[in-house]
Amino acid sequence: MLTRRGFATCALCAATGLAAAAAQAQSAATPGLKRSILQRTDGPAPGYETLVVAIEIEPGAVVARHTHPGVESSYVIEGETELSVEGQATRTVSAGQSFQIPTGVPHSAKNSDKPARLAAVYVVEKGKPLASPA
Repeated sequence: MLTRRGFATCALCAATGLAAAAAQAQSAATPGLKRSILQRTDGPAPGYETLVVAIEIEPGAVVARHTHPGVESSYVIEGETELSVEGQATRTVSAGQSFQIPTGVPHSAKNSDKPARLAAVYVVEKGKPLASPA
């Protein structure tokens, strides 16, 4: 018989697995982009979660316009990419630079001829896809 604690553990594992699978599916829909969720924490407010994500972008990859259900704060570890954010001038972000994308703002990227690696922190609405086409 399944106890309340056992049920809660199963439910938590299932939810985490589904969210990780959703992030991988979104990355798979964009050739040359890989998002790996490193940490997931509830909060900072009810109904939200904070994700720490490693992002890898292959040389020449184009990341189509998309949005997130919360704020994205990213730091470029390696490489450089051209970042287009709706309402802002297109800019190149390089290793050592950071940027932030407000909730629901469409943005895209075009990578240089070298791979790029980023560390991102997303504070997003719980249960929503990490990224949606815009």
